Amino acid sequence: MSHTAELIAIGTELLLGNIANTDAQMISEGLSELGINVFYHTVVGDNPQRVRQAVDIARTRADIIITTGGLGPTCDDLTKVALAEAFGKGLFFHEPSAQRIRDRFLQMERPMTENNLQQAMLPEGCTVLENDWGTAPGVAFEADGVHVLMLPGPPRECEMMFRHRAVPYLKALSDGVIVSRTVKTFGIGESAVEDKLRDLMNALHNPTLAPYAKPTGTELRITAHADTEEEAFALIAPVEEQVKAIMGDYVIGVDVNSVQEVCFNLLREKGLTMGTAESCTGGLIAKLITDLPGSSQVFMGGVVSYTNQVKAGLLGVSWDLLEEYGAVSPQVAEAMARGAKEALGCDIAVSATGVAGPDSDDRGNPVGLVDLGLAWEDQCIVREFHAGRGDRERVRRMAAGTALDMVRRHLAGSEIEPEAQ
Repeated sequence: MSHTAELIAIGTELLLGNIANTDAQMISEGLSELGINVFYHTVVGDNPQRVRQAVDIARTRADIIITTGGLGPTCDDLTKVALAEAFGKGLFFHEPSAQRIRDRFLQMERPMTENNLQQAMLPEGCTVLENDWGTAPGVAFEADGVHVLMLPGPPRECEMMFRHRAVPYLKALSDGVIVSRTVKTFGIGESAVEDKLRDLMNALHNPTLAPYAKPTGTELRITAHADTEEEAFALIAPVEEQVKAIMGDYVIGVDVNSVQEVCFNLLREKGLTMGTAESCTGGLIAKLITDLPGSSQVFMGGVVSYTNQVKAGLLGVSWDLLEEYGAVSPQVAEAMARGAKEALGCDIAVSATGVAGPDSDDRGNPVGLVDLGLAWEDQCIVREFHAGRGDRERVRRMAAGTALDMVRRHLAGSEIEPEAQ
């Protein structure tokens, strides 16, 4: 049976823009992995009447309602009261939850005010979702054909409660199992992916194939429903191979987190080291690699050569090149990569020099133009990359990711295009 969920985030601070509703994004992604449709997100302030109205609307169009926020000890924490009233349930004092709250305050060595025990007032007949990451227990119950789950609002608590408490509850609602695998691509947008995979996506029913746009590429999630995990993965396997064949070198891996993780694993497998020479990216390439535990096995170091003096003094870029072609040029990108390989003693060096904006450089190069170099042995390849006009953070992020993708393609034996739009 296919389920449809609606998310209701409760909190005036969300409406005022004081905090972002990151809970909804996390839960929606998790529900998608479970094969549960999400058609509506609702945000409502700390007002009992408006919460009740939102719930009354949601129950007409969803058989799963998930709320976040409003489970705390203060007077504006009204979620349980509103939901219980909406479904004709009374509240009762749940002593085990109360004791867990007392114990948590003892562990934190903080005094507990009596209003914290308000969190132990729960709807009759509910399943208690124990909270090992905060004080407010979560709640789940079924009434009138609708499953209601209430989760705390603080993002870390909400994520842990969703993954470790709500997901098992939701999985039990379906016959059989739902599993998914994600084919991660880099450097290709959602519309281009859809053009390549449209016929395949339209032809599939179980498993299904759905694209999800990300800043650096598109994720392709293959989801199957079967009696067992083994049967579900067997359904996924041929579709996964089809997707990889169609997408080719754009695929960086399956169920991987990032291009830097793929680079790290390839470098370690091949026993190679890398280094960086960065101008416009300001050390971001090095950061992305060194964010990974164990990166010292493969990363020798980096030079942030933001000025021409540093390019010439530390990387050995000749002043003739800098004066003739300018700092943002394929010639300087190559010299930076070769200089970093020599200076750092690494097997592979990648360089980035470009215009992060918001203005063009003194030679008229447009914002978003980046030249990337990759040096190994006595060879070097340069790629001109156009990030497009945007803020500095976006240009830097795209440039750093594309530089790492050059490393990934080189190590995987894939073709590195000399220019990309």
